[in-house]
Amino acid sequence: MAKTKESAVVISQESLADGIFSMWIKTEAAKEAKPGQFMSLYTTDGSKLLPRPISICEIDKEQMALRMVYRVTGEKTGTEQFSKLQSGDTIPVIGPLGNGFPFEKAKGKKAFLMGGGIGVPPILELAKQMQCEEKQIVVGYRDSHTFLREQFEENGSLYISTEDGSVGSKGNVMNAIEENNLKADIIFACGPTPMLRAIKTYAQENDIECYISLEERMACGIGACLACVCKSKDVDHHSNVHNKRICKDGPVFLASEVEI
Repeated sequence: MAKTKESAVVISQESLADGIFSMWIKTEAAKEAKPGQFMSLYTTDGSKLLPRPISICEIDKEQMALRMVYRVTGEKTGTEQFSKLQSGDTIPVIGPLGNGFPFEKAKGKKAFLMGGGIGVPPILELAKQMQCEEKQIVVGYRDSHTFLREQFEENGSLYISTEDGSVGSKGNVMNAIEENNLKADIIFACGPTPMLRAIKTYAQENDIECYISLEERMACGIGACLACVCKSKDVDHHSNVHNKRICKDGPVFLASEVEI
């Protein structure tokens, strides 16, 4: 079903860390949103025609609300304009878009829920909704600003890595897994490409089912422009070449189906 643009109302906005903001919006999209999906947010700046895709961090269906946790990417950018919005302001949005994590596949299994950088926020709603034998949340940060930490601790066994070693394991999420001797039957991950590439390799070497959410800059968000493609094993029926449209076919893929 085609999504239509709506005017969402900002419920609240706060800064979680340097350059990291959390915004709750009231939107009809909350009715059908799933962990791993994203929203496309528009600015009121006429010079910026394309929306900015932002992953969904939390879903409150009762209050018809979604939480977006995002990083401001620079001055005079769409994300900087979003960070200035206050309670009561409105913002044009479309969503929810993309597919979500197939978290039902984790039932009865030991699971890794892995996030790195701005790929950390989507893992929170996944952790809240997932039911499995053992929920191991492994998230990586740059430094001691471990935003969302308390909420992660409430929803699973939390393991943290930081690039500077200030909290948890020094290095990345793979270092946290090795240092804590963690094991899993299934993996769900979101983060920068180098992290996902390492996770995919680890999953292949250990014969673990693995789902990854690819982070790419999207333009249309509906699969029409082919600006956000990744290489795939199978031929895409839309373009008849070996690619997948991240916004439409993803952003979540079975790791073995895509090349990163």
